[in-house]
Amino acid sequence: MTTFVLKFINMKLKCIYFSLLLVVWASCGEYNKILKSTDTMVKYEAAKKYFDAGKYSRTVTLLEEVIPLLKGTSYAEESLYLQAQANYVLKDYISASEYFKSYYTSFPRGKYAEDARYYSAYSLYLDSPDPRLDQSDTYKALQQLQDFLEYYPQSDRKNEVQRVLFELQEKLAYKELLAVKLYYNLGDYTLYSFSGGNYLSCVITAQNAMRTYPFSKYREDYMYYIFKSKYEMAIQSVEEKKDFRYRDVADEYYSYVNDYSKGKYIKEITKLYNTIAKEL
Repeated sequence: MTTFVLKFINMKLKCIYFSLLLVVWASCGEYNKILKSTDTMVKYEAAKKYFDAGKYSRTVTLLEEVIPLLKGTSYAEESLYLQAQANYVLKDYISASEYFKSYYTSFPRGKYAEDARYYSAYSLYLDSPDPRLDQSDTYKALQQLQDFLEYYPQSDRKNEVQRVLFELQEKLAYKELLAVKLYYNLGDYTLYSFSGGNYLSCVITAQNAMRTYPFSKYREDYMYYIFKSKYEMAIQSVEEKKDFRYRDVADEYYSYVNDYSKGKYIKEITKLYNTIAKEL
C-alpha cells in the first residue's frame, strides 16, 4: 500500500512538473514571437501585459524597441513613464532616473510629471554611493530634489524630500570629514612646500565644510580637528611665530568650549590647551 501511494505521488509530481514546463515553453514561445513581430502596437500592448504580470525585464526589452516609434503619438507619454517604472522596480536606478527625467522634460505638464520628478531624484538618491567614492550622482540627486521643492512646494512628499535632502548633505559632510581626518593623520608627511602643510590643509578643509554644512552633526568633529591641527602647527612653529599661533589655538579652544562645553572632545582639548596656556 505504501509503495503504491509513493508511486502515485511520484507520478502526480511528474505530471505537475511537465505541465509547468509546457507553460514555460509556451510563454517563451509567445514572447519570442512578439519580439520578432514588426507590429509596434502588438509589442506595446505586450509590454503593458508583462508589466502587470511582474515580468519587468520583458517590459523593458519591448519598450526599448517601441518608444522611439511611438514618439509623437498618443502612446508616447504612457510608454515612457512605464519604461521608467519598470527600470525602477528592477533597481536599475540610473536608467530609471534617466527615463523619469526624459518624461518630465518631454511632458512638463503631463499626467505623471510630479511623480516623474520625484522618482528621478529618488532613484539617484537610492543609487548614491558610499561616501568614500565619487559623489557626482549625490550632487545630481540634491539638485533634482531642490528642483522638486521649487516646482511642488505644497506636495505631499515635501517632508520626505526634505529628509532625503538632509541625509544626502550629511553624506557629503561625512566625506569632507574623511578628508579632514586624512590631512590630519598625514601630519608632518611632506607633500607641500608651504608652511603648515597637511595640518593647514586640514584646517582649511574643515573650515570650508563648516561653512557649507553649518548644521551638520559633524560640526563638532570639524572644530576638534581645527583645534588639533593648529595646536600641532603651534608647537612645531619657529620661535617668532609661536606667540601668534598659541593665541590662535586659544581662540579655537574657547570657540569649542562655547559651543560644546560638554562635548565628546572637551577633556582632550582642555588638557592640550593647558600645556600651552603658560606660554600665553
